[in-house]
Amino acid sequence: MNDFFRRYLLPGFVFESAVIAGGYATGRELVEFFLPAGPWGGVLGMIVSMLFWSAVLMVSFELARMAKAYDYRSFFKLLLGRGWFLFEICYFLLMIIILAVMGAAAGEITHGLFGLPKLIGSMSMIAATGLMLFYSTTAIEKFLTYSVGYLYLVYIVFFVWSFVAFGDRIDAAFAAAPVGDGWFKAGITYAGYNVATVPAVLFCIRHLTSRREAMVAGLLGGPLGMLPGVLFFIAMVGYQSEIANVALPSAFLLQKFGAPWFEWAFQIAVLLTLVDTGVALLHAINERVAKVYEERQQPMPRAMRPAIAITVMVISVYAAGAIGLVNLIAKGYGWLTYAFIAILIIPVLTIGVWRITGGAQRIPQASPST
Repeated sequence: MNDFFRRYLLPGFVFESAVIAGGYATGRELVEFFLPAGPWGGVLGMIVSMLFWSAVLMVSFELARMAKAYDYRSFFKLLLGRGWFLFEICYFLLMIIILAVMGAAAGEITHGLFGLPKLIGSMSMIAATGLMLFYSTTAIEKFLTYSVGYLYLVYIVFFVWSFVAFGDRIDAAFAAAPVGDGWFKAGITYAGYNVATVPAVLFCIRHLTSRREAMVAGLLGGPLGMLPGVLFFIAMVGYQSEIANVALPSAFLLQKFGAPWFEWAFQIAVLLTLVDTGVALLHAINERVAKVYEERQQPMPRAMRPAIAITVMVISVYAAGAIGLVNLIAKGYGWLTYAFIAILIIPVLTIGVWRITGGAQRIPQASPST
């Protein structure tokens, strides 16, 4: 992995891996947020989300670089002071929702592909994620990079194949429908809950050595995170009326291709995204715990990393069963979105900008976790 990739592209790839499972892996999220505004309105809404992501990433990366704050606890102490724990509470709640959705999706996919009980699929995802978190940060970076590369390849093929299979329907949908209402609010709302994954990217900011690198990496992070979603959304509008009430839009469109081998390739990509997101989100918690150990001048026990991950994932799967996945999503995403706008987006774009432009005479630094 060369220096150019580490400094300019890796942060965006890690951000994309953190966003995708909870953002658009199955397409259902895109239907809920963007399809009501129509094809053009949906694309505009996604551009709004992308621009907000880039803005927040640019400031966050530079602030983390200047302060050497590579874990979210150190980072939010700079933004929220003693109120940093508010982010941790919301982050845990969001992670429980996302991991619950991931566990359910893994169960459905493995049942569909192999005919295995859904619980085995959920437990397999937990085991795979826990195994990855046993390895070093460098190994995690490589895993996320290669899996996201495969994901991009699959989504590009999916996009091209959609135009070959039903491109006339896609063209007609864009030609017939005007820009719908609500696209700007949808873009802000979608950006609000997904931007909470920014702290999951902080561990790889240690590669950045200048403000220019931080700004360029952040600027590219928005498009890198959103591009697969845009391709997916454009493909979906060809069957927008049918997809509106479908639980898994991806499965609906894959059936139109009539190619079982590509269904396998796509579903494997989705399974990888589930592990990717779990690894990125949970590694952020491990880095936060490692920082506490470092402050006490003690090494974090290696076995604690997968143990923390597996514990959080088991709690999440249990929460989905006890509360109900639908209720968990419906009630959780709504208020958490506004919470993250209040405790992340607004502070980053105000206090964060003030700090990196010299408003603070001295930014306290923290040594990076090992």
